[in-house]
Formats: sequence, structure tokens, C-alpha cells
Amino acid sequence: MLSSRLLTIFFLLLYIGGCAGTIPEPVSYPYSQQNKMQASHHWEVLAADLANRINNQLIITDNIDKAVFVKETCGNEAVPCGEGETGSFNEAFRDLLITYLVDFGIPTRNEKEAGILDINYKVQVVRHNADRRRSLQPGLLSTLSAAVVVLRDAPSNLVIMAAGAAADVANSSLVVNGHYEVIITTSIVKKQKYLFRSSDIYYINDKDFWHYLNRMPQTKTIKVSTGKKPTPAADPQAPQAPKAMPEASVSEPAPLQFPFDEPKDV
Repeated sequence: MLSSRLLTIFFLLLYIGGCAGTIPEPVSYPYSQQNKMQASHHWEVLAADLANRINNQLIITDNIDKAVFVKETCGNEAVPCGEGETGSFNEAFRDLLITYLVDFGIPTRNEKEAGILDINYKVQVVRHNADRRRSLQPGLLSTLSAAVVVLRDAPSNLVIMAAGAAADVANSSLVVNGHYEVIITTSIVKKQKYLFRSSDIYYINDKDFWHYLNRMPQTKTIKVSTGKKPTPAADPQAPQAPKAMPEASVSEPAPLQFPFDEPKDV
């Protein structure tokens, strides 16, 4: 009896000691949802929604009659992308956004002009190295458990099948999510003041991340000439030219010399 009490006190002390942490316990965020881009249609949906928000903001700020120019930027909203730097998404999204701005009746220019508003947007790809799992939808576990409990009077084989189905549904909600996300930030600046600012975050498929990357700028190749023709390096594997044969004496003929390797035994 005494030993059982001591054992209980021992485990109780271990439990209390384990609860006394020195740092806050990490907790996950509440259940939430985030859209995932997987098709060009999703790019179109974002462009249409963004054009609508821009139109509303231009009305609110009394700039609806101002002409706009859509400018893609690479890394910094003050620095436009150079020639050949824009990627697949960057180019397609600009075209889609211009289309919907025109549909809203916003005067949109195809070239930069003085006094017009610049609509700047940039694309940032974020990669998470760690595996991330989606949290269970609220109420899923209670729903699954209830589905199994109501079968308590059913045959054992049926209960096992229901439990297996419930486990499959739960596991499908705990799949590992992708490693890549994309942040698309759009802004309108007038006299160093933001008239509009929006940042949209989406999941993307891991194998499609390159759609959202900007290309590296093309580097120019400069040829330097010294005025002398370069001497090609000798290839040690190439057959050598025959050497000059020495002059033959009158009394003894010169031996024949061949530039090829001696045949090897097979």
C-alpha cells in the first residue's frame, strides 16, 4: 500500500515538473482557409477582383477620371522590370488586369505619361522548408465519432468498416500541404502617398512555382581581341604528324617511321 502511494506521488511530481515550462507552449492558429492558384482562370479571378477594388478606391479618392498605367515591378515597386525579366504569371496578370480596368471604364494608357497614376504590382514567391499539415475542420472529429457511435448495436464487421472510413476522412484532412506560396502586392501612389494598397496571398503547386519567378536579366557578352590569332591547344588524343625522316646514308638505308601507334594484341 505504501509503495503504491509513493509511486503515485512520484508520477504526480513528474507530471507537475513537465507542466512547468520555461517558454510559452506553441499553439496553432485557429482553422482558416486560403485559396490556391492552380489555373490561368484563377489569375483571371484575381485580376477581376483587383480591378473592382481599384475602381472603387479611385471613386472614393475622387480620381476616377485620372488615367492609369499598369507597371510590373521586380523586387521594388519603384523599379520597373527590365526587358526579358518578367515571368509567365507577371506578363499574363498584367494583360488580364488591363482588360478588366478597361471594362470598368478606367482610362488606361499603354505607355507611361506625365501626370498619370501608376498601378504597381510585384510578385514574391515564398518557400517553406518544413512540412506543413492542414488542421482539422471544426466539428469534423465530433461528427466522425458520432457516426461510429450510432453503430454500437451493429455487427462488429460493420463497425470496423465505419471506423476505417472515419479514419480515412480524418487522414485526408491532415495531408501535408505544399511548400510554396505567392504574395501579390498592388499599389497606387500619388505624390508619395498611397491611394491604394493590397496584398493577396495564395497557395501554389510546388511544381508550378517557376511561373511566378522573374527571369534573370540578360547579360551582354563582350569579345576582347588582342589582334593575334589564338593558337589552338594540341589534342593529346589526336594522331601526331609524321616526324621528318633523317637523311639516309649511302651504305645503310633509313628505317621507315609511321605516325600511328603499334597494334595491340587482342
